[in-house]
Order: sequence, then structure tokens, then C-alpha cells
Amino acid sequence: MERIKQSTYALGKSGERIALRYLKNKKFKILAQNFRLFRGEIDIIALDINTLVFVEVKTRKSIDFGLPEESVTPSKQKQIKRIAQGFLMRNNLQDAECRFDVISIHLDQGQGYRIRHIQNAF
Repeated sequence: MERIKQSTYALGKSGERIALRYLKNKKFKILAQNFRLFRGEIDIIALDINTLVFVEVKTRKSIDFGLPEESVTPSKQKQIKRIAQGFLMRNNLQDAECRFDVISIHLDQGQGYRIRHIQNAF
């Protein structure tokens, strides 16, 4: 069980590294990574010109059980929104224009990866 947990963690971290590189190439300014609050976490918080973007990254090796973005359930969305509100309050950014994006990464066996950036995902 511990081994499975570690490989899932490593898969998630590699996906986050891919997403960071992707966002930086798209000229996003990274403000925070792995922002933790209320027993939850937002993977990436970035600035896209004048919009504050809260990014959830989902990575999978196989789509046998669905696309990565399909695992961002309504309860996960609610948790992310709650953490985002905390971030805004802590940084006195309540009036900032915000959006919630999902970056979906499917790692292909030996062929690299496919990335899908879903803006305004929820």
C-alpha cells in the first residue's frame, strides 16, 4: 500500500512540474505552489496578465478509469474554491479577477505526455 501511495505522489509531482513549465512558457507568473489551507491544497496559483488563476493539476498514466480532469469532482471544486477564498483574504486580494483552471496531463508510455489546459473549468 505504501508503495502505491509513493508512486501516486511521484506521478502527481511530475505532473505539477510539467504544468509549471507549460504555464511559464505561456507567460504566466507563478505566485505559489502547493498552497495549503483548511486541510487542502491548491497546486498552482498564477497570474495570467491581470487574472489570478487557481490551477488544479491532474495526471494519469492511463485513461482506463477516465480522463484526468474527470477526477476534479464537485466536492473537490468546492474545496479548491474555499482554499482560494482563504488565499484572497490572507493577501488582501478580495477584489481580484479570478478563475479556476484544470491542467490535465496524460503520460504516454515512452512517448512523453499530452497536456490539456481547461480555462474556467468551474
